Amino acid sequence: MENTPQQRTLKDYLRLVLSGVFIGSADVVPGVSGGTMAFILGIYDELIDSIRAAVPFLKNFFTLRWREAFEVFPWRFLLAVGLGIGVAILSLANFIHWALEEHPSYIYALFFGLILASIDAVRRRVKSWNFLNLGMAALAAIGAYLLIGLSPAETPEDLWFIFLSGAVAICAMILPGISGAFILVLLGKYKYVIGALLALDIPVILVFMLGAAVGIIAFSNVLRWLLDHYHDLTVALLLGFMLGALRKIWPWKVYEPISEAFTRETNIMPSGLTPDVLAAIGLMVLGVALIFFVEAYAARHASKSPQA
Repeated sequence: MENTPQQRTLKDYLRLVLSGVFIGSADVVPGVSGGTMAFILGIYDELIDSIRAAVPFLKNFFTLRWREAFEVFPWRFLLAVGLGIGVAILSLANFIHWALEEHPSYIYALFFGLILASIDAVRRRVKSWNFLNLGMAALAAIGAYLLIGLSPAETPEDLWFIFLSGAVAICAMILPGISGAFILVLLGKYKYVIGALLALDIPVILVFMLGAAVGIIAFSNVLRWLLDHYHDLTVALLLGFMLGALRKIWPWKVYEPISEAFTRETNIMPSGLTPDVLAAIGLMVLGVALIFFVEAYAARHASKSPQA
C-alpha cells in the first residue's frame, strides 16, 4: 500500500461512516457478511490494506516514532469506518436480536436481496472465468452450503475460548459471503456475545475484541497476498462463499427442535401470497434496488475518493 496522505473532505468521511453503519449492520445478522457490504460499497481493498498497515504502525508507535507512525497509517479511514460499525452494532444489536426472534423472514428477505444483487458486482471483478475459477467457485459454494447446514455446538464460556471466537469470527466478517455472526452461532457464542454486549460485560467484551484484533491483523495479510498473487481465483472463491451463504438467509423456513437448546432450520417455499410473504418479497426487491443504487453512487464518487 502506498503511503500517501488522505485528501478526503468531511463529506467523504461522513460517507465512510455511513459505509461503516452498513457493514456493522450486516455483521450483526447471522448469515450476512460485513465483507460483502464492504465489497458492495467499493471500500473492500482499502479496508484490507488499512488493516494490514496496523503492524508497521504498532512497530513505529512502540519504538516512539510517533510522527512516522501516524503519517503512514490510514487512521482517519479506519476511524470513520470503525465509528460507523460501532454505532451500528451498539444501536442495532438489540433491534436486530429482537427482529430475528419476532420477524426473521423480513430481515433475511432484505439481506437476501442485498447479497443476491451483489453477487453480480463481485462476478465482474473476475477478469477471466476459466475452468479452474469456475471449479473453485462451485467448491466454495458447496462448502459454504454444507457448513451453514451444521447445527450449533455447545462450547465453553472460558475467556480463552471467547478470545478464539473473536479471532475466528472477525476473519469471517471480512470475507464476502462468510458471516462472522454465523460463525459465532456455530461456535455457540452468538447469543452469549450479544448478551455480554447488551449487559456491558466489560471483561468478555475486551477479550473478544482482543481476539478480533489479533485475528483480523493476521488474516488481512494472508488475504492481501492471495488477492495480489491469485486475484481471480480468490475472488471466485469468495463468490462461491456468497452463493452458498444464501442458504442461511432464505426468508421462509420451518424449525424442528433437535434438543432442548437447538432447532434445525429447513428452507421451504412460501405457501401463498399472504401479506407477510408479499412484505418479505417487497423487502427482497428493496435489497436488490439498494445495491444498484449504492453501486451507481459509488461509481459517481470513485474519482473523488483517493485511496489511502
